Amino acid sequence: MPDEPERRVIDPEAVAVALSGLGDRAVVRQWAERFSVLADPSRLTLLVCIHYAREIAVTDLAVAAGMTDTAVSQALRLLRAHGLVTGHRSGRVVRYRLADATVHELIHHVRPHPGTMP
Repeated sequence: MPDEPERRVIDPEAVAVALSGLGDRAVVRQWAERFSVLADPSRLTLLVCIHYAREIAVTDLAVAAGMTDTAVSQALRLLRAHGLVTGHRSGRVVRYRLADATVHELIHHVRPHPGTMP
């Protein structure tokens, strides 16, 4: 790798604070991955529906989201793999709930609870 030319710094303190806030770049990459999962409108719809239902079966989630059971199941596999939802079986029915507190908070910004908007 060739030597980088020396860069001009206008405000070294601002650079230091920015680097401190940035922290571990691997964590930033992990969040970028999570945001890419959230960026899909269908998956975000499922997360919002799960959030408000608190816990919901796949077939009910499909009805609420206007999707097929198969599409919901595929999306839930990805959401589960990223640790955003968790499912538990009750007999033959699997019910899903949010598993990520940060996503829970983000949903409040995307779709505030009815009656809380100005």
